Amino acid sequence: MKTNSLISSKNAGLVLLGVIFIVLALLPQFTHAYVIVLFSDIMKFVVLTVAWVLFAGPTRYISLASAAFYGVGLYTSAILNASLPFPLVVILAGVFCFIVALGVGALTLRLKGVYFTIFTFGLVQLLFYAVAEIERIATGKRGRFVATEGTETVYYAMFILVVVTLLVAVLIRRSRHGLALSSIGQYEEAASHSGVNVVRTKVLIFAVSSIFMGMAGAIVATRRAYIDPGIAFDLNVSFMPVLMAILGGTRHLVGPVIGAIIFAYLGEFLLTRLPDLYMLVFGAVMVIAILFLPRGLVGLAQQLWRKYRGGARAPAGG
Repeated sequence: MKTNSLISSKNAGLVLLGVIFIVLALLPQFTHAYVIVLFSDIMKFVVLTVAWVLFAGPTRYISLASAAFYGVGLYTSAILNASLPFPLVVILAGVFCFIVALGVGALTLRLKGVYFTIFTFGLVQLLFYAVAEIERIATGKRGRFVATEGTETVYYAMFILVVVTLLVAVLIRRSRHGLALSSIGQYEEAASHSGVNVVRTKVLIFAVSSIFMGMAGAIVATRRAYIDPGIAFDLNVSFMPVLMAILGGTRHLVGPVIGAIIFAYLGEFLLTRLPDLYMLVFGAVMVIAILFLPRGLVGLAQQLWRKYRGGARAPAGG
């Protein structure tokens, strides 16, 4: 009975997921431009948050390098989109970020705890000033114009990226690399002694997660007419995926998705209607999440469900 119940719940989840994807695929056909842009932004944060959780969730390494890879993707698109096909530009952005992340990971993933976090934060600042100085020397000006794409093109590119990111995240979590990452997060020394190549595993998954961040940046760049280092390497892009993951929960992939959707919509609502309360409300939500939701909204939902199931079975047991 329990097995049948589990299978039916999984089937129901897959059906629901399929319905959601179908609705998202058809959304641009029956709504207006503002909604399309809003959902594109939400999907961007879903990609960034899931990619961040892909590495940071099981290993418990807090990376603040999201803005670095996102910025590399933005500048890749700004430089190449006028001369190369848009899909190729997006792929190249992911390749460039993978190469950068391999180098960064090889240097930093021997560090632990706050030292790794500080280094990744410094990487964003390093790229910000390096790109600004290169632009000043090479072009004599700050920033550059971008060859833009249509609103629907950007939407569908981001939709495809969401699907690919989630698919890769599920496959990695179910692979031996996912098991190795979990063992690293639980007790890194024991994982090393049991035969796990700790550094190689961390560097590889860190680099894979950067691919999706860079591709998201390349797609978003084509919706802007102009970018500069301040836009590309915005520190909010480093902190927001962390906050979204904390709100939703990192133990299951649905957690970061829920956290990203809630925070992205909340941010849009506050910026357009209550801009003066934007950071105040965000801060309050995060304080509440950290104090009262240590496992995020998904963990809370699971806890309530277990209590409900326990209460429902209690009379029969008595």
